[in-house]
Amino acid sequence: MSPANKSTDKRGASSQSVSVNSRLSMFFYLHRQEIKNSFNSMVKTPIASLMTLAVLGIALALPAGLQVVLKNSSVLSENWDGASRFSLYLKESVPDERAQSLSNRLKARSDVEKVELISRAQALEEFQETSGLGDALEQLDENPLPIVLEILPTEYYSTPEESERMLAEFKKLPEVEIAQLDMQWVKRLYYLLELADRAVFALAMLLGSAVLLIVGNTIRLAIQNRREEIEIIKLIGATNAFIRRPFLYTGIWYGIGGGLFAISLIASSLWWLSDPISELAGLYDSGYRLEGLSFMEMLNLLGFSTFLGLFGSWVSVSRHLSQTNPT
Repeated sequence: MSPANKSTDKRGASSQSVSVNSRLSMFFYLHRQEIKNSFNSMVKTPIASLMTLAVLGIALALPAGLQVVLKNSSVLSENWDGASRFSLYLKESVPDERAQSLSNRLKARSDVEKVELISRAQALEEFQETSGLGDALEQLDENPLPIVLEILPTEYYSTPEESERMLAEFKKLPEVEIAQLDMQWVKRLYYLLELADRAVFALAMLLGSAVLLIVGNTIRLAIQNRREEIEIIKLIGATNAFIRRPFLYTGIWYGIGGGLFAISLIASSLWWLSDPISELAGLYDSGYRLEGLSFMEMLNLLGFSTFLGLFGSWVSVSRHLSQTNPT
């Protein structure tokens, strides 16, 4: 290859690189401008924008707030004694060493979170304190109470089906005389929480659809106000992507603003309720505190609201662009 050809190739590659860089620079410049312009257009109509953001925030805060209530209910239920706790009453012939060995074996199981061994002496002492028959029990020649193992399963194995399976296994242990679990209470609690979780999901879908309609209608009004402008720029060769871009960013801003409004609404509600609930928990000698949205939950809510704003605006713009035919 001659030096002239090499020089020509270098200039061609260089001009190609400059062209790609220029296009990328222009691409990011246009997007930055649309982001800024769409935000400024919302700021120019503060009352209308705030009203839209408030409606979006309330619609998003309702299912998210109910999810927080459900999460606090689940945490609270975990602290209720007997929610899914097994009681194993050992046979009288089982010595303390064998009972301790059984306790260690049960602790090693993957489906068991905690095992508490209550000796005969501890059981008698607790019964004396709670029954009011302390003087009568002191007259007994021997302790009639058995050794008891209190077993708390892990959260994954706390379902009614798993609890029934574990109860059947515990009953087959040779050291166990009686194995008890209030299955009716466990089933009621489990199915109540499952019903509430599904109700929250259904409400989230319903209100998510409402958010789509609100954003879509807002974007539709913005398109109607700029209909003549859209027809003119279409006549001079503007693409649908160019026309669609500012409205999509407007939808994103509405989604972000609605999500932030929902997060602030939930946080303020929890702050308002925290003191009365703490005082009520103190009356029951409990250190229970309300749990709010975690950082990941806030990000998920913000991402979900942003997606709804973007999708709602996309649907609305695409529908109206297909109906706009400049003549």
